[in-house]
Amino acid sequence: MKAPHLPLLVEIFTEELPALALLKELPFMVEKWQKIAKSHEIISAPTLYFTPRRIVLYEEHFISATQDSFIELYGPPVHIAFIDGQKEKGLSKAGESFYAKNGLSLDTPAQTKHKDNKEVLYYAYTKKGVPSSEILKQIIPQWLESLHFGKSMLWGWQKQGFIRPIRNICALLGEECIDVQAFGLQSKAQTYIHRDISFEPIPISSPEMYFETLQNGKVILEQDKRAAMIQEQIALIESTHNVKVELDKHLLDEIVAITEYPRAAYGSFDKAFLRLPPEVIITSMKEHQRYFATYVEDGLNNGFVLVANSTTQDLSPIVQGNQKVLKARLSDAMFFYENDLKNGFKPQELSQIIFVEGLGSLLDKSQRERTIANMLLELYAHKIPMPFDKAKDIINNALQYAKADLLTQMVYEFTELQGIMGYYYARSFGFDDLVALSIKEQYLPIGEDSPLPSHILSAIVALSIKLDNIFALFSINKIPTGSKDPFALRRAANGVLKIISHYALDFDLKSDMPRIYQATQYKPSDMQAIETFFLERLDGFLKINPSLVRCVLNGRNENGAIRNLYSIISYAQSLSEFFEKSDKEALVGLFKRVANILEDDLQGEVDEALLQLDEEKALYHALQSLRAQTFNNANEHIAALFALKTPLEQFFESVLVNVEDKALKANRQALILNVYNEFLRIGDIKDITL
Repeated sequence: MKAPHLPLLVEIFTEELPALALLKELPFMVEKWQKIAKSHEIISAPTLYFTPRRIVLYEEHFISATQDSFIELYGPPVHIAFIDGQKEKGLSKAGESFYAKNGLSLDTPAQTKHKDNKEVLYYAYTKKGVPSSEILKQIIPQWLESLHFGKSMLWGWQKQGFIRPIRNICALLGEECIDVQAFGLQSKAQTYIHRDISFEPIPISSPEMYFETLQNGKVILEQDKRAAMIQEQIALIESTHNVKVELDKHLLDEIVAITEYPRAAYGSFDKAFLRLPPEVIITSMKEHQRYFATYVEDGLNNGFVLVANSTTQDLSPIVQGNQKVLKARLSDAMFFYENDLKNGFKPQELSQIIFVEGLGSLLDKSQRERTIANMLLELYAHKIPMPFDKAKDIINNALQYAKADLLTQMVYEFTELQGIMGYYYARSFGFDDLVALSIKEQYLPIGEDSPLPSHILSAIVALSIKLDNIFALFSINKIPTGSKDPFALRRAANGVLKIISHYALDFDLKSDMPRIYQATQYKPSDMQAIETFFLERLDGFLKINPSLVRCVLNGRNENGAIRNLYSIISYAQSLSEFFEKSDKEALVGLFKRVANILEDDLQGEVDEALLQLDEEKALYHALQSLRAQTFNNANEHIAALFALKTPLEQFFESVLVNVEDKALKANRQALILNVYNEFLRIGDIKDITL
């Protein structure tokens, strides 16, 4: 008979939870619970809720007890399990070990059973089910210990930390309060409602009562409902004040995590502050105060939306208080901005700021970046839409002043605005527009969904900065290991790949990279290690079948292994796109056959005079036609290569390669070899697994 199911509620009530740390761990909480529950023979699929002061698991149908199970234990063969293989002489050491391992008393009668045509020591029993209330006493503490939020806090006499002090654990299975002991606490069937209403604990007798209590106590437990409330309230503010709100998802998630009963309200600031760059105002509001910016047709508006965690009907005192705080912040920002404009750029003072110990100052770094940028400019001169000398001046000016805003008061206060403030200051100082743009975009891309530099010159500036970061830190052995990457070199390498791919820039790890590295006079480093570092990023960057990347990396042309990053990226992507539209199994199988029939030491050219059959002649002429073509891109090259499918199939169907005539055999093998070598120019097809 199956045990009945009951509603399970687990509430971990804490001090105010830090939003970002909570949101980071949130996606893993249910999975961790399920894994721990499964280890106790319970299959669980709870729903997770959270507010600023509680983490809640709820499952409507949770098994009240585990089922009985029939356990069979198989031991060593009889001739090993008993002394001299005779049952009447008693257990041997091996037999006693089986008993001890399974917690059996030596008085337990010995049983045997045939398994795999052998008679073995055997024991079977029925394991009785256990009430879930007993198991939950173990599961809940184990689950709490499994949660990782980065930093933890200790409180009272506790030696075990948590993200914030836990004030109560409420665990109910139906109407039964589960006796849980963790973090020095004894679980209690109680909860707390919104602070505006009461600070006192409220007794709870069932999960149903729990939800009713929170609802009546102005706590919106479901985070999705809080998000929907905020969006509805913002929509009303938009129509009331005739503004548009920038609904930043990350900010919305953070606000949802810090409110139990969200109330959106509209505030404003003096229009005089709109003289500040918009990013300064938005950063002050979003990063420091968690306000949403508002816009009108001509740009940023002098209004904002705050979201209070309050049940009061009159939000005006809260709005007024927030307006005062914002005014103080914007006044400081205006002071910094005006001072920075008066002082101008002072890039020579970068000599006083150490980049990384052993790598000189930021001024030294900017000089290395200029060396790299000038070499890249020569490499990509054919892509520059202006006279070379003008482009060179723009790039050198951009890199001379790229880090100058790090010396400004504004960036000292708002570090996230580095580059952006440099852009605004450069424009105010009358710099060329492309110089200012390159300063602004020097750090791009900065993440998975980040935009790329919008102009080839700012792309070269960004490339030179990222390459210097990688080369310089590798030169002093500051290499990422495991999950540790304190200087974000993996992100820098991914940025290099994105820029190269977007602007179709050839960058060869075997020729271009060592030449640039040597020109910047870093300490000698292992070029192979840097090459490998870039190649390891390709799978994550391309997000395609990894064997396609491996196929291209194992390709060869007249210069050896393909190590031009743009060629690798374009060939791998094109192969992926081509196979999506083709019978990939048949294609790969056919061309793998080409590789598999070749001998390792085979070499030689085809003697056209020895071609006898129409099918081998057709394949030869198709190959010659392929070699005579010029391809504009990887897609054209790959399509032309796989167009050899028909003549190859006809060749294999009609032509016997391993004939007795040695000259004829060698010529046919050479034909296949030449086909294989053409494919090697994009990759080694035999490495593809589908």
